Amino acid sequence: MPQIDFAIGLLWYFVYTYSTVCHEAAHAWAAHRLGDDTAYHGGQVSLDPIPHMKREPVGMIFAPIISFFYFAAQGMTWMMGWASAPYDPQWAARFPRRAALMAMAGPAANLLLALLAAIFIRGGISAGWFVPANSFHFADFVAPGRPDKLLEIAAALLGVTFALNIILCCFNLLPLPPLDGSCIPLLFLREDKAEAYQQMLWTPSIQFIGMAVAFRAFGSFIHPILTFFVNLLYHGQAYYS
Repeated sequence: MPQIDFAIGLLWYFVYTYSTVCHEAAHAWAAHRLGDDTAYHGGQVSLDPIPHMKREPVGMIFAPIISFFYFAAQGMTWMMGWASAPYDPQWAARFPRRAALMAMAGPAANLLLALLAAIFIRGGISAGWFVPANSFHFADFVAPGRPDKLLEIAAALLGVTFALNIILCCFNLLPLPPLDGSCIPLLFLREDKAEAYQQMLWTPSIQFIGMAVAFRAFGSFIHPILTFFVNLLYHGQAYYS
């Protein structure tokens, strides 16, 4: 059985928690600004993880920890979970374009986190603190520029933040219900068509099928997507395939 690195598990859980909190807080904040105070009154317009954990204790606490140990036992480093921000379906039905903008706020937050991590990585490379890793394995693509425990932790933290948030952004933009990307057509549909489309999105069986297809399909694209963005980050200084 592979040895489990608890320090890496703790780092992953920290990044997962705050990446998910930022995603859901962005949904909640956008809804509040656009006229739906449901999540605001539920305490989700906050970077405090407690309200989000109280709403989804299984997805925010138990699933990530259990999945980390499950994948670690197979020699992989990965963590899975979920969260949600409440919203008013009647508001979404009355204002489908606003509902679509609210949905897009979550992936936008993940993209912003990935960009911030990229800025710190590039700045660290310029300062000589980091270098491209010799090999690329998911989040292990940035290494300390010299033997230093703090730089090693910083490199791991930034690598996980960049990789995980790229994955969260791209996965949630898939045009499959109940993922955020399925709401993009609401920006362009007429009111009558938007209502029918929303009813389809909210059908439990459609959501179940959508999630099954999303997980099956996205697993084939994780490595190519990350490879593309990591090579883009390094501007050709390091090439991974």
